[in-house]
Amino acid sequence: MKTFEVELTKTYKVTISTDNEDNARVLSEFFTSDITNLSAKSDEEKNNFQIKEIECVMNEANQVIELEQTND
Repeated sequence: MKTFEVELTKTYKVTISTDNEDNARVLSEFFTSDITNLSAKSDEEKNNFQIKEIECVMNEANQVIELEQTND
């Protein structure tokens, strides 16, 4: 079996309620990963935001590199 390292580019559309555009940008980037909301209720209360929806709108393999084969 061959082993590959695949680099992915993912684009998400995040719907978030917060005070301003800067907070929306920073909080969306910081508290999202892998289509999962990483924020806890305490994070949302402390930073005054709530992530409403996360939707993956692009998932593209940019580069595929075959790695050296091992006998694991």
